[in-house]
Amino acid sequence: MPPHPKAVIFDVDGTLIDTVDLHAEAWVEALRHFGVEVPFEDMRLQIGKGGDQLLLGLLPPDRIERDAERIQHFRTDLFARDYMHKAEAFPGVRELFEHIRATGRRAVLASSGKADEVERYKEIAGIADLVDDATSSDDAERSKPYPDIFQAALARLRDVEPGEAVVVGDTPYDAEAARKAGVRSVGVLCGGFPEEALRSAGCIAVYRDPADLLRRFDETPLAGMLP
Repeated sequence: MPPHPKAVIFDVDGTLIDTVDLHAEAWVEALRHFGVEVPFEDMRLQIGKGGDQLLLGLLPPDRIERDAERIQHFRTDLFARDYMHKAEAFPGVRELFEHIRATGRRAVLASSGKADEVERYKEIAGIADLVDDATSSDDAERSKPYPDIFQAALARLRDVEPGEAVVVGDTPYDAEAARKAGVRSVGVLCGGFPEEALRSAGCIAVYRDPADLLRRFDETPLAGMLP
């Protein structure tokens, strides 16, 4: 039997907030502005990585060095201006966080997004009063699939060991980063990645969305149960 989880570390985009398509559209538009054409479906498969890792597979090294920072700034401004207002929380997010708190566990957000985006997502999901802490790209030298963001979340928790936490995410990059940080991970399908991809990357259980996690909570790794 695994240890009783003391904390749940949540990815945000695609896990709690329905933004994967929005981010993919914003990246396609931003790259087109800089003369780079990437099909939407190809871009969608990259969402879940931070901009530093996402661009590595899309631009040659000389353009990475010359344009990566400008592209990322342009994309950030574009998303905030034209896309953020379309973002909505998945069903059951607030209720899931209420249940986590009621059962004595702590909830932390660990996003590859910017800190101001994370704050906005708390408002959209109605969970600002239920989140114990949050980390963003500002807290990580490297984004997912590197473990930095989850290591930063564990550092905020202080008295929680990696084996006493569970990560919830929607992409293989979340699962890979969690595994490298020594944390078990649970996948959700609402971000669009297939179950096989999530399990292959290391998820020990997969659920449909936050509402499904809440409904089946007592039988999930969040409650200390093996799948």
